Amino acid sequence: MLFLKAELMLLGFILSISEALGKERSICVLKGSSVNLTCFAEDSSTSKTWYTVNKNNNVFVLKELSANGNVTYNIMEDDTLTIRNVKKSDAYHYCSQEPSSKPAPELCWENRTELHVADLQVKVFPATEGHKLSLMCSASCPLSESPAAFIWYKNQRFLYEDWSPWYRELVSSDPAVRYSCAIKGYEDLRAPEVSVASISSDCFGVTYTKGEACPKKLKSPDEPCSIMYPRELHIEMNPERGYMTLTCNTSCPAADSDTAFRWYWNRRVFMDCTSQDISVSTFFSYMSCAVENNEYLHSDEFCEYDDFCIHINYDSSRLCMLEGSSVNISSKYSNSGHFSSKHESWYKLRRNTKKEADVTSIEAGGRVELHEINNNQRILCINDLRKNDSGEYIFTPNKNEKRGQPDLLGVILVVTGLKVTMSPSDVVTEGQRVTLTCSTSCPLAEDTTYVWFFNEDPISLSGKHNQNLVLNPVSTLHAGNYSCAVRSSQNISSALETLTVKVGKSMAIMNIVKMVFLSMIPLVGCKLYLMLRKRKTATPAAKQSENAETEEITARYERITLMARNPRAERDQEQQQQDTE
Repeated sequence: MLFLKAELMLLGFILSISEALGKERSICVLKGSSVNLTCFAEDSSTSKTWYTVNKNNNVFVLKELSANGNVTYNIMEDDTLTIRNVKKSDAYHYCSQEPSSKPAPELCWENRTELHVADLQVKVFPATEGHKLSLMCSASCPLSESPAAFIWYKNQRFLYEDWSPWYRELVSSDPAVRYSCAIKGYEDLRAPEVSVASISSDCFGVTYTKGEACPKKLKSPDEPCSIMYPRELHIEMNPERGYMTLTCNTSCPAADSDTAFRWYWNRRVFMDCTSQDISVSTFFSYMSCAVENNEYLHSDEFCEYDDFCIHINYDSSRLCMLEGSSVNISSKYSNSGHFSSKHESWYKLRRNTKKEADVTSIEAGGRVELHEINNNQRILCINDLRKNDSGEYIFTPNKNEKRGQPDLLGVILVVTGLKVTMSPSDVVTEGQRVTLTCSTSCPLAEDTTYVWFFNEDPISLSGKHNQNLVLNPVSTLHAGNYSCAVRSSQNISSALETLTVKVGKSMAIMNIVKMVFLSMIPLVGCKLYLMLRKRKTATPAAKQSENAETEEITARYERITLMARNPRAERDQEQQQQDTE
């Protein structure tokens, strides 16, 4: 079966190991967490004693553990060994036996459990394109329990949680911005913060707030350290008399003196050599080099004699692809004449702490296509990608060879969907600034162009890439359903997300004032109308009254005028009245 079902199990505060793992067990837990080790001695009816066991030159060394504040026993019940607040110094082989004056170290060794203790670190490495950087939340060994989610922090503030360990965006240099991560359930065991101090075409510089994430030569547990990394590495060969000197050259010579290197022989770590140069006799195997503690900064494989060895390199070691799209994973290898194509194979690897690799063979058919280009290039094509296609893919020219877990990484594929996220929230108040982001679980290429939709209608934007849509200030007109898509030949878009915009207090008061004012306009208009109507109705009566008064005044005036015109008659009449008396 090609695709493994993604198993994301919630991490508890206690990691337990079950009997299904067999006699020899190997587990990996986070530093600072707690772990339960179960007794696997054949006779479980009697109480047991716990030991650490080591093998030095075929000599077994047993050391009995004593219960103290750090190690406790549950001897009366199931003989479980509990180690709290696991430290690096707790990384041992553990076993249990019946109490005896002469314990059997060989039997204890056969039933041992190897405990690995992992540091959590934010790895920084160049993006496959452009000059920006990628971040990944990484443990120093594959955790025995699959993380439920990874949580990212920016300047100690929670950013988001997601199933993918990759930071969802590419980052630029900004010393004031510090990134950290944690595993859900272990939020108090965060990775040391890291900031990107500088980026150039040849180098990039980072600063860790705690020295435990730094190379040994720069390490100081309680102080920060700054590291300069090269963007590229390659091997240079210098023949000497009777031997060969190999140099791991970098694109950043100024950082070489402070850089610790790691060498690989046939894809396995070559001793504990951390120097930039090594001397070897004539070799017929493939070699490569990397920056210690950052396996993503790695050179191509190199072989002195291509006729006698096969070295494999990949066009791209990290791929972030959209769900529903297609991907081409390309490998190139030398001397293809050694094997025919029927021996070639691709497989998917799931890393763990066991010696046996958890692999799934990949065959052509369905969504999978296998292509052969020229004599030395092979392409694995997966169509209609799904999230559980995410994983590590490796090519081998000989499918019959034993498939262990190589120390070198193959091609890491992360399949992501699109999702609209809203900051500060999807419920906001009118007048706020709202940022909508077309988010992914891993960083897409820097030149990706995004398209936005509001209530399923496209939004016309003037920007170049438009991964973010800013509403400032937001109003009730912006409330509705938003979605985003990536501009490509395939129709890949996000689900709808709803933005709710509430009316603010000040706006509410203004709206009330507006409503009151608007409600008064009809009243005022009605009042004016009635006054005008009343005045119009009263005008004819007033004119009639005015005409009557005018006629009366005129009559009086006329009478007064007539009398003034007969003074003699008045005097005669007055004389007659006097004579009569």
